[in-house]
Amino acid sequence: MTDIRQMSVKPHQCQLVSVFAANVRKRRLELGLSQEELAERAGVHRTYVGMLERGEKNVTIYNIERIAIALDVPPASLLLAT
Repeated sequence: MTDIRQMSVKPHQCQLVSVFAANVRKRRLELGLSQEELAERAGVHRTYVGMLERGEKNVTIYNIERIAIALDVPPASLLLAT
């Protein structure tokens, strides 16, 4: 059996990254925000939001909180599969 610490896992290969991406996009659209507007609210670059929503970036806990605040949801809700 392979030790997971030895495996190189890309963000798009991690289910939690996909769940986070889908939840951010869904909530952003519910609020009627563009990626640029969300980025401004969260204090991140607009291209970063796009990369997160496409599951291309691994988000930090710090940025999960910033994005959750900008989306007016609890941070944990962005990590729950629906």
